[in-house]
Amino acid sequence: MSDVQLTAYNVKTKEKGVPIQDAVITKTAKGAYMVQGHDGKGNKLTTLCNEAKAMAAIKAGVAKQGWE
Repeated sequence: MSDVQLTAYNVKTKEKGVPIQDAVITKTAKGAYMVQGHDGKGNKLTTLCNEAKAMAAIKAGVAKQGWE
């Protein structure tokens, strides 16, 4: 599962499918999974994903787990 890639929409540059670097996955109060990181150019990126994609990204080492 090393082919897991987390992408987001960049609001500043209006680009779709921008890969997220240094991703940290956290849980929201309602139980959703939120991915936060940057695009490598100084722009912050945030997106939501489902539990399966979040766990796959953590297991593949693409993202860090932000909760205990």
